[in-house]
Amino acid sequence: MPYARSMNQAATLPPVGSPTSATSRAPQPTGIEERMNERAGWFGEHQGPLTVTDDFAVLDDPVEQKEFTEFTDEDGQVRANSVLMVQGMYCAACADTVESVLQHMPGVERAHVHAATRRLSLRWDPAITQMSTLAQFVGKTGYRLLPLHQALSISERLAETRQGLWRLFVAGFCMMQVMMYAWPAYVTEPGEIPADIEQLLRWASWILSLPVVFFASGPFFQGAWRDLKLGRVGMDTPVSVGILVTFLVSSAATFDPAGPWGQEVWFDSLTMFVFFLLGGRYLEFKARDRTAGALDSLMNRLPEACDRQRADGSFESISVRRLELGNVVRVQAGQAFPGDGELLSPSATVDEALLTGESHPVTRSTGEAVVAGSFNLGGPALVRVNKLGRDTRFAQIVTLMEQASTEKPRLAILADRIATPFLLLVMLSAFFAGWYWWQIDHTKAFAVAVAVLIVTCPCALALATPAAMLASAGSLARRGILVRRLQAFEALAGINTVLFDKTGTLTHDRLVLQEVRTRTGTTREEALQLAAGLAESSLHPVSRALALAAKTECETDLPRPQWTSISETAGHGMQGITDDGFEVRLGSSAFCGVQIEPVSDQESPRAHLSDRTGWVATFELQEGLRSDARSAVQALRDMGIGTWLLSGDKEGAARLVGKAVGVDHVIAGASPERKLAEVMELQARGVRIAMVGDGLNDGPVLARADTSFALGHAAPLAQAQSDYVIQGGQVMDVVRTLRQARSTMRTVRQNLIWAGAYNAISVPMALVGWMPPWLAGLGMAASSLLVIGNALRLARSTGAGIQPVPGIPEAI
Repeated sequence: MPYARSMNQAATLPPVGSPTSATSRAPQPTGIEERMNERAGWFGEHQGPLTVTDDFAVLDDPVEQKEFTEFTDEDGQVRANSVLMVQGMYCAACADTVESVLQHMPGVERAHVHAATRRLSLRWDPAITQMSTLAQFVGKTGYRLLPLHQALSISERLAETRQGLWRLFVAGFCMMQVMMYAWPAYVTEPGEIPADIEQLLRWASWILSLPVVFFASGPFFQGAWRDLKLGRVGMDTPVSVGILVTFLVSSAATFDPAGPWGQEVWFDSLTMFVFFLLGGRYLEFKARDRTAGALDSLMNRLPEACDRQRADGSFESISVRRLELGNVVRVQAGQAFPGDGELLSPSATVDEALLTGESHPVTRSTGEAVVAGSFNLGGPALVRVNKLGRDTRFAQIVTLMEQASTEKPRLAILADRIATPFLLLVMLSAFFAGWYWWQIDHTKAFAVAVAVLIVTCPCALALATPAAMLASAGSLARRGILVRRLQAFEALAGINTVLFDKTGTLTHDRLVLQEVRTRTGTTREEALQLAAGLAESSLHPVSRALALAAKTECETDLPRPQWTSISETAGHGMQGITDDGFEVRLGSSAFCGVQIEPVSDQESPRAHLSDRTGWVATFELQEGLRSDARSAVQALRDMGIGTWLLSGDKEGAARLVGKAVGVDHVIAGASPERKLAEVMELQARGVRIAMVGDGLNDGPVLARADTSFALGHAAPLAQAQSDYVIQGGQVMDVVRTLRQARSTMRTVRQNLIWAGAYNAISVPMALVGWMPPWLAGLGMAASSLLVIGNALRLARSTGAGIQPVPGIPEAI
């Protein structure tokens, strides 16, 4: 939801700091829709830089603030962590400007802006400052802070796109007219055109250049002025200098044809490179929007409003932010559930792909749980809300995504550090080139200087790394694989060993029946049916496995014994008395009073069944291997990756699983401390490790490894130490993510090589006068577009067999 309004709309909110300010007054449930409509209309019209007349009080409204701010208590002191979108950014220099402004503000502890996603991650002290104050200071620099759901709304995007298209249209239309007037000078010999006609053509070109300079070029001048006021040199500075110098020199030649500048004008080059720069920036904006679009669409699934049931059974439409625990809401078909809750309708078909990794819709019945962010695919469904906001699992997923989208990779930080000194060098090079050419041919001096200013802008260098990593993160997110740190792509691409935990990773966290041995005259089904009668009364993993096996294998018409009593002896087994007075036992051999030799030396779990005549059956159980565990391990070995099994289980059980999946090495009986020691020892030998665990009890090892995965949707996402969270629990997703990481780093290297080669070739060409300003503008735009386009291949690819999540678009 947007938050800024003009002063004539601010009458409904008291000034910040007054006794009835937004920070102290109670939220008015009935006013939210009106404020939403007012502010949506304001943003549709107001696209210029913010001024001191803008009102930011609504940013301090606790109801609004909880959507983009999380408050934590640290040793008795409250700290706020906010994530917002910065509107008006175009390059890495813009990100540096916003960071510089905020980092010097009282109460701000950390400000971090990601140039590619335009997201601001802000840590601040609410006891010292207010969000409205911070937003006001950022607004004075010409940027606007927006909550994510408003910045990504359709109306906001359309308004931003409409303004960009108008500038592009004006530049393109005027460029074509100016080129028409300049064409005769290119096809005729000097002196063929009468002097008065030539001067008339110059005046016409000058008039047509005015809207290009004073309207279409507005973003460049605004950005340059912003940076100069802060004592910085941004990427808009050389472009603005080039536009102004070209226009002023050409104007001097037009007004004084007999003067020192009167021999030539460059209105055609001016309008052309402005058009190319604007066109490149527009296409870059759209392409960049697509690289981060997958993350954006997943993070903004919750509806703005929902239907809440009144006491009389009727429904009212309210903002989701006004929901309370225990409310009953009606969720329409195609709409996301606004909170975690209990289904009241008879049934509902739900898409939970983002939250559980389950690629197929599931059916929920009355009383079953539904989760926020999942889609209702059937008819209207009634749900009682049990969890809202940051208490939901969806909010934990959003937190992970926000963390990834605001992080700067190491290579991107290096590129940002290089950008500012590089821009200063560009300005000096342009000045030197102009001075040098002035000695040779002063008519070419300014054209060469302008070409150097334009062609050397390091936009492509700044976008090379984050564009590729964001495209991959979005592609993986659509497939249920969450990336916590963009830097992890670089670490994952360089690993040579994968360590697997056993329970919950290569195996399911439950036992499955492997083999049944029975005495003569007793069938497998009869033994299972008898054992299940006792097992159904116990929660022990062995009992649950036998009960499930009986349910799936036995025919329903088999006779089942009737029990007069059933009891459980902890650690030993179950015993029951049938209605005819016979005792039956299920458990250990000692408990059942039988001596059975194992059929193998493997220490797999087993249970025995006995009756009054003695031994009846023995059930051999095994941890159920994940269906894709063996194929995933084999795929890693085919890629030249070493595989280890690191388990706290007994030697026999660990080696049984290790042999089944085909890992190279098995370490059994490892405590958490020993697991950590093994990882550290391998790293000391130069091994680069990816650790794969269930995210529940592998925290130290996951944190120590070069990179790490947590499998399974049961992992506590907010506390997980892993770099990647695989929602569906498929081991093969580790292989797919590794392939995606390698493709990502290959693309990053390609982008960096292209950005470096472009400057290495273009700068000398501009310095020797072989590149006119219009071609420099085209080259600059093309270099950025090539970098973004190359990154988009990662977003469009299916990632070596990764199946996309239903309902999430491939490109936004």
